Amino acid sequence: MTAATAPGSGRTGTFSQAALPDWAMQVVMGGAVALAFIGIAFTDVSPALLVIVLAAVSAATIGIWAGTVEGRRKATDRLATMTMTYAFLLAVAPLVSLAWTVVSKGNGRLDLDFINHTMRNVIGEGGGAMHAIWGTVIITGVATIIAVPVGILTAIYLHEYGGTGRLKKAITFFVDVMTGIPSIVAGLFAFALFALFFGPGVRLGVMGSIALSVLMIPIVVRSTEEMLRIVPNGLRESAFALGVPKWRVITKVVLPTALAGIVTGVMLAIARVIGETAPLLVTVGTIDSLNFNPFEGRMQSLAVFTYFEYKTPGVPPEPSFDRAWAAALTLIIIVLVLTGIAKLVQRRFGVLQAR
Repeated sequence: MTAATAPGSGRTGTFSQAALPDWAMQVVMGGAVALAFIGIAFTDVSPALLVIVLAAVSAATIGIWAGTVEGRRKATDRLATMTMTYAFLLAVAPLVSLAWTVVSKGNGRLDLDFINHTMRNVIGEGGGAMHAIWGTVIITGVATIIAVPVGILTAIYLHEYGGTGRLKKAITFFVDVMTGIPSIVAGLFAFALFALFFGPGVRLGVMGSIALSVLMIPIVVRSTEEMLRIVPNGLRESAFALGVPKWRVITKVVLPTALAGIVTGVMLAIARVIGETAPLLVTVGTIDSLNFNPFEGRMQSLAVFTYFEYKTPGVPPEPSFDRAWAAALTLIIIVLVLTGIAKLVQRRFGVLQAR
């Protein structure tokens, strides 16, 4: 039996079999995307209708072409592949549109003056979001200091010590409930807690941190528990066989092995809460000057700053709108930086584990 090459495919197999060229799907899909852009730019046809029609036409084209050349089974496979690819592009399209809108409208105002100045005594043009940037960092940092130890220790208890007891079931139930609570409920909880001691009119940065920590804890618990679950039991058993106490096995073997995933989960929790607006409106309020002390007075955050710049613009309103878009872009950049740090940590410790 001799090897044969499928016509137009560049592949070598043991049998001769007709096949579409490797570039067939790319050309059909690329042509559909190009026609969609041309149609949206130069015609009055509804973009949604145009995209649906071109996707259906391109899928039918590749299905008929593959069915004629390769047979029904291969045609079904190519049709499913194209359908999943279009579904992916459909899911990514809103994200790309959002990113493009924020960058295009926010990059003009995002400069050194915006980063190094506050809104103190600023009316109209000028000013910046330095107080909101620092407020976001401080409030989220304090929330992380509160939520991460609680979340990690809870996950350790649930996976390593809980067994099948009632306490574990109760904690698991409440963690599931906390995962789905609205953010405004967390803000009201923090406000009510501090109002009991300081009165109903109190506004403090630490109140916002408490509210955000309530939202972060279930995410940290769930992500850490999943990371602990995938640590091989052989590592634990090997350490136990050497007579190592359980607490030392957890701190020296289990946690270092799962560290990359735990850090990723913590960064995911931070990214989840760093853009929250409703709980900070209730607990922290708003201010136009810089405040580094979360235990004294109001603080500003980028999300609340963006909200108020759009809600109460000055005259003319354009400078306020520009500041709002720049603040939104700054918030996205902070989230991207945190995500990049998580990826670096994961790559660093992941490589060590693989070795």
